[in-house]
Order: sequence, then C-alpha cells, then structure tokens
Amino acid sequence: MGGAPRFFVEGGLRVGATIELPDAVAHHAQHALRLRDGAAIVLFDGRGGEYAARLAAGRRAAAEVLAFDPVERESPLAVTLIQSFVPNEKLDWIIEKSTELGVARIVLAPAERSVARLDAQRLARKRAHWREVAIAACCQCGRNRVPDILDAPTIADALALAHDCEARLLLAPGAREALARYARARSIGVAIGPEGGFTEQEIALAQRAGFVVAALGPRVLRTETAGPAALAALQAIAGDLAGAG
Repeated sequence: MGGAPRFFVEGGLRVGATIELPDAVAHHAQHALRLRDGAAIVLFDGRGGEYAARLAAGRRAAAEVLAFDPVERESPLAVTLIQSFVPNEKLDWIIEKSTELGVARIVLAPAERSVARLDAQRLARKRAHWREVAIAACCQCGRNRVPDILDAPTIADALALAHDCEARLLLAPGAREALARYARARSIGVAIGPEGGFTEQEIALAQRAGFVVAALGPRVLRTETAGPAALAALQAIAGDLAGAG
C-alpha cells in the first residue's frame, strides 16, 4: 500500500463501504496533509491488517474502503514494559518510541521516587491521551495493532501484571546479570525505575515477584532512554530486528 498516509478508525471498516471519518482524522487529512478528493489513504482499526482506501469525492469527511491487506508488522517477541511515572513529556516520548519499537504492552505506575503523581481525575484524562500517542505512533510506523497501555496504583500491582511473561527483568545500574541472557524467552517483562531509580525495598519486592535484576550495559541511562534502549536491544537479539541486515 506504498507510502499513503495511514489513519486509525475505530471499527466499521469493510471492503466496499463508504465510511465517515472521525473529525480529527478528517481535519488532519484535509488541513494538515492537504489531501484532495480521491487521494489514496490506508485505514486500520487495531484488529489486524489494514485497508486501502481513498477520500470520497464530494464528501468532506468520508472514505471509500477498497481492499483489505492482512499484513502484520508485530514482533515475535512480546515485551511488556513496566514504566515508573515520569514527567508528562518524557512519558509521551517513552510511549511513542516503545510503540515504534514493537512493545506489546505498557504498564505505568508510581514508584517511591516518582516525582510525577496523578490523581484519579487526571489519570482518567491521561489514559485517553496515552492511547492517542500510541495510535499516532502506529500510524507513523506501520503497526496495525495498538499496544495495550495499562496503569496500576502501585509498582507491586504493575509487576503482578507481568506474571504471564516467560522472563521478568528489572533494570538497574551495576547489576551482574546481562539482558542478553534472557533473550530466548518469547515474552519478557522489563521494569524501569523513575529518575532516582528503584529503592532497595522495590527491588526486593520485584525479586520476590520473580524478577531478575539485570543491567543494560556499563553506563547509567536516563529513565526515558532505558525502556526504548532495552526494547531495541531485545528486538535486535530475539525479535523482529534479529535478522536485519
């Protein structure tokens, strides 16, 4: 489907249908990208595959769905990223880049040293925002499935959500274990601390939950760097980047 612009549409996609585009999608297509009637676009609904479509002639916010392509661009390695709360702009960046790198699931939670805190009202607004960040990243990178983005009230609850992962790692500077040792697993949970790192109590809690403390190289990475860096390393070793080049 070439380089046609990609847009996410929640349900209702089927070959032969003419659909109304969501206001935000229509505005972006017409005003940001300046697409004209008949312009080729790609639509996806997060259920897998994508649809070739074109903007309908004479209708301001409609598209004609032409063909379905079952193509998938998901990694064979399912990574759950457990990310401690960090300031908003950093968290958006982590979600965006992790989505581009093929993360399967992101779990967000406050750690003891997290500076950023969200009350219930702000958290409800942020859930919708985080999903929009992930959707935009999928539009850009070609993924047809939007990663799950969950939040948990505590780090303990977040760690518990990775119980189904074959390997579970908590990254900490100076750890003796290497990330690469666990790359044969087909599902991996990776826990990342806030700016000040995890406390000793949190590390002990993670170990009791089956997490192994591991290092990502000899340097100390910022929290917004560590998650995407771990994802890239794991994808290069055992994921969809393993055969690149």
